[in-house]
Amino acid sequence: MRVLVLILIVAAATTTVLSDRVHPLSDKFIDLINQKATTWKAGRNFHVNTSLAYLRGLMGVHPDADKFKLPELVTDLNLSDEELPENFDSREQWPDCPTIREIRDQGSCGSCWAFGAVEAMSDRVCIHSGGKIHFRFSAEDLVSCCHTCGFGCNGGFPGAAWSYWVRKGLVSGGPYGSNQGCQPYVIQPCEHHVNGSRPSCEGEGGHTPKCVKKCQDSYSVPYNKDKRFGKTSYSVSRNPDKIKAEIYQNGPVEGAFSVYEDLLQYKEGVYQHVTGKMLGGHAIRILGWGVENDTPYWLVANSWNTDWGNNGYFKILRGSDHLGIESSISAGLPADTK
Repeated sequence: MRVLVLILIVAAATTTVLSDRVHPLSDKFIDLINQKATTWKAGRNFHVNTSLAYLRGLMGVHPDADKFKLPELVTDLNLSDEELPENFDSREQWPDCPTIREIRDQGSCGSCWAFGAVEAMSDRVCIHSGGKIHFRFSAEDLVSCCHTCGFGCNGGFPGAAWSYWVRKGLVSGGPYGSNQGCQPYVIQPCEHHVNGSRPSCEGEGGHTPKCVKKCQDSYSVPYNKDKRFGKTSYSVSRNPDKIKAEIYQNGPVEGAFSVYEDLLQYKEGVYQHVTGKMLGGHAIRILGWGVENDTPYWLVANSWNTDWGNNGYFKILRGSDHLGIESSISAGLPADTK
């Protein structure tokens, strides 16, 4: 009898917990965040009926990504915190490089691992050419053709993406429908939060496009001739000063961290996780740092279009490896910048 009573008590408690769970896209969840968060504010980014499977599918850093982490760079970038500026923004430092100011859209595909990489590669080719070379590396080429990088739209390994750039090279390609470069992205952006012209966001992961080693017909350069390569690829130490020095001297880097449900609703301020369940690992591009209301942050570009967050950007706590943001930094240098 006592066992039966205990079972009923546990069942009742479990039911209460489940019924008390606040839906992560509800107004109630946004209010809960704003009650708890002290350094940032939440607001609506996604329509309340957006599929949670779709949202989980955006988190494309595969759990095995650490096994493919690149060797750490032994660097002479020994700039101390005192030598580096308190605030730094790559968009302002290199105004002649337009890709630094661009926000891409991975669509219904867990390709963040590829987007963070090609975005930073594009920035670095421009930076290291003194602003002369504007080459948008193709996320399409990387997602569909790098079979050692993971599972395409179902998750991948950021470190392997940078290694592939060195070994095999990547062609050019702009966003969906842009007709830019050899291979523009073929996965259409979806509508996050308003009844607009884009299709609704559904499904999980999405289907990885087939690898086609050919440029679109309107592009005059052959696929193999369009490729540009990396000279080196490496990981950066989790030491915040080392990461800052790397960005300061070489340009934006790719980072990865654990995403919780509250990040979905980020609008402004310095993000720190306060509530909600973990959704998975996500890769992004880190382009600077600063201090806001005495809170140190990394300045980050996401790949969920400009209608998410602060025009596609967010800030996240810097200096304490919050959610692993400083533990998975991948980067590299371009081979030819002439």
